[in-house]
Amino acid sequence: MNVVQLSVSQGGIPKRAIAEANLTLAGIAGDSWAHPKIHGGPNQAVLLITQEGIEELIAQGFPLYPGALGENITTQGLDRRTLRPQQRYRISNAIIELTKRRTPCNTLNIYGPRIQTAIFDAQCKASNPASPLWGLSGFYAKVIESASLRAGDEISLL
Repeated sequence: MNVVQLSVSQGGIPKRAIAEANLTLAGIAGDSWAHPKIHGGPNQAVLLITQEGIEELIAQGFPLYPGALGENITTQGLDRRTLRPQQRYRISNAIIELTKRRTPCNTLNIYGPRIQTAIFDAQCKASNPASPLWGLSGFYAKVIESASLRAGDEISLL
């Protein structure tokens, strides 16, 4: 399991790839949110989405790529269906803790009017991991231990 891409923006989507990131308790240095009353903060410092989930959505015709959905950390090898709040992951020397599923908003509709229903359903809303869409919208995480990160860094469940 590893980091495919680290991404930031000055607010909004898509986020652009960066070679190295300084992960702090507030998130990735240089990253910002278009709607800070909704996004960001210590419990939503970073957004994590799996590359495999992005590929599932590409197969459905959505024009996506790492960073397109606003994630800061795109992973490879994590099974989105097993992600749960309160799980802790080590990435390089950093530790993050998943806090909650991301609820998609209208901002994502630039990728197609069906994208919200393709990544989030009533079961997801009810916190039911049995949903076939579980984890496609991503998970927010808080930063427990800061560190520098790079694409390719290994990820492990603690």
